[in-house]
Amino acid sequence: MSTGPSFDLSGRVALVTGASRGIGESIARTLAAAGAHVIVSSRKLEGCEAVAASIREAGGKASALACHIGELADIEKTFAALEAAHGRLDILVNNAATNPHYGPITSIDPAAFQKTVDVNIRGYFFMSQAGAKLMAKGGGGSIVNVASINGVIPGPLQGVYSITKAAVISMTKAFARECAPQGIRANALLPGLTDTKFAAALTRNPAMLEKVLPHVPMNRVAQPDEMAGAVLYLVSPAASYTTGVALNVDGGYLVA
Repeated sequence: MSTGPSFDLSGRVALVTGASRGIGESIARTLAAAGAHVIVSSRKLEGCEAVAASIREAGGKASALACHIGELADIEKTFAALEAAHGRLDILVNNAATNPHYGPITSIDPAAFQKTVDVNIRGYFFMSQAGAKLMAKGGGGSIVNVASINGVIPGPLQGVYSITKAAVISMTKAFARECAPQGIRANALLPGLTDTKFAAALTRNPAMLEKVLPHVPMNRVAQPDEMAGAVLYLVSPAASYTTGVALNVDGGYLVA
């Protein structure tokens, strides 16, 4: 008799980028609580180590690795260290992102444009490529790319960021199609407006919230933990036949 869907990640190795705070931290804690050994990663090691230590104190398994996904050499070093330490990768959550320009799309300078593309597109691509290669050695795995509802409907004053998130959605589908024969699933999470430091320009601005919230049927900002449950589903055995999906977790914004 079936016991129902399984969300158990015992024995799995998971790498979560941008995990020192916000949505990434919540995802890391949730995957660890489900039994995975979570590698907490972001640009600065100190923040990663603090989150990993907290996970271990709560009875979970975690370690820390610094990685700037905008630097290809960092990606190569991270995966070399990961393979040396664990010999496998089962779950990759690409969550680290950047948005250095908040303003009219016509005023972004080349440096800010390049930084956004290097992290949000090139970084996600080469992280996914390295992750898929290592997953294939172990018989498969799951990739989740944290995109955004802005990848579907461009956000005001977030033009280039929105363009990169649209690319992430397309990239996810390309990996899903090509990597399925190796037992690798790839899905995208599309968060709505979430209360994080990254989104503080919107969430901590009453005038901006007054404009945005009427377009959200649930009429509130999300909390980071509300994103983590969706990721747990996507990387778990419960989603074994789910790949190529762009799952919006947005309080109804995209259907409003």
